[in-house]
Amino acid sequence: MSAVAFSARRPFGVSAYLVCLQGIVWRESLRFLHQRERFVSALVRPLVWLFIFAAGFRQTLGISIIPPYETYVLYEVYITPGLIAMIQLFNGMQSSLSMVYDREMGSMRMLLVSPAPRWFLLLSKLLAGVAVSILQVYAYLVIAWFWEIEPPSWWGYLTILPALVLSGLMLGSLGMVLSSLIKELENFAGVMNFVIFPMFFASSALYPLWRVQEGSPWLATVCEFNPFTHAVELIRFAFWGKFEPLSFAVVLGCTVVFLGAAVVAYDPARGMLMRRGA
Repeated sequence: MSAVAFSARRPFGVSAYLVCLQGIVWRESLRFLHQRERFVSALVRPLVWLFIFAAGFRQTLGISIIPPYETYVLYEVYITPGLIAMIQLFNGMQSSLSMVYDREMGSMRMLLVSPAPRWFLLLSKLLAGVAVSILQVYAYLVIAWFWEIEPPSWWGYLTILPALVLSGLMLGSLGMVLSSLIKELENFAGVMNFVIFPMFFASSALYPLWRVQEGSPWLATVCEFNPFTHAVELIRFAFWGKFEPLSFAVVLGCTVVFLGAAVVAYDPARGMLMRRGA
């Protein structure tokens, strides 16, 4: 048996997994540090909604006492979890855009032919994107703190972390599935707008569902089945130090489905890459 064949059949150990994870995370971190405009744009977008949109609609879109809030809250406080989820949504789509770019440049092909399992490579890239989005979220929370937008206790900054990880995994996995369906980089912007804006506006990010129910019952039903709605509610409850089991189950289930679909799509033997000749 040749040395190459022996090396190919040798099991992939824990240390090899860690080296692979470290390399992918380090690569994504360097890319993020070299793209400072990405960090700035991720903060400017929700801050514009917070300081301009919320200020203009504070009186029009009053918020009643709804869970997890035990008293009336300002409109700025209500939309903060939705803006946090928006940061993760845009970051997940931008990470997918980088995958399309890597695929066109050839670096993605080099990554996928490594001896590491395909699912672990995609999961490592997904975790790197989630870590970047969490840094962006906490930077946003620091700025929001100066406008007195904060949880009832400082524990909220810790209890929100698991919700950010899970929602980031779901939105990043969705972005991976979309990136596998796109052949050319120029087509990605249209697909992003087709996915991002319907998911964001047809959710509880900007207004409670009972208000949507009053205006349009069928739209309220769409919002209830929107996975982004449950990501927003999971973050909202976690930020207030509470747990929402239904949203947790939906986000977890969608994460498993989207990640599984991404692994299948990036399999050259049966996925979308094989069908598109990538």
